[in-house]
Amino acid sequence: MIVAYFPSMYLYFKALHIIFIVTWFAGMFYMPRLFIYNTEAQTKPDAERRVLTPQFALMSRRLWLGITWPSAVLTLILGPLVWSQLGSTPLWLQWKLVLVFLLYGYHFSLHRIFKQQQAGVFRYSSQQLRIWNEVATVFLFAIVFLATVKNSLSALWGVLGLLVLVLLLFMGISIYKKIRQR
Repeated sequence: MIVAYFPSMYLYFKALHIIFIVTWFAGMFYMPRLFIYNTEAQTKPDAERRVLTPQFALMSRRLWLGITWPSAVLTLILGPLVWSQLGSTPLWLQWKLVLVFLLYGYHFSLHRIFKQQQAGVFRYSSQQLRIWNEVATVFLFAIVFLATVKNSLSALWGVLGLLVLVLLLFMGISIYKKIRQR
């Protein structure tokens, strides 16, 4: 691998990997918000909808194709370069890789919604998209905790922590919905 030939580059690859993870997550956090705004724009009067829909489509296209996808690809390229320096695959990393695999599944689900909305198809309500928006948060918490505390985190506490997080997120979404309805 490249890192084997340039061991002094390891920290640079690791830094770049982290930077592209951050930009990838930024895209996955903001993209569903744009989906929500675009979906809600479809209920506006015709004049507003004719202005908002193309604007949200443009913003989505720029974010998705200009930032989120390139970041996802660079994360995928740099991850194995960093991993190759570990020499082994400890249990915490195996779990992290499973979560990363599922995260790419989430990324592809966002891509499917992106393609639908670009084609003028709105299959999900803004409430459904708000819930789907929080999936990236759960992945972020789980992956960061695994990568940070590694073997110090018991599986039981990790799962319980994620369940509490999901419960808090659903409560927050529910409270926000009630506030918006007033």
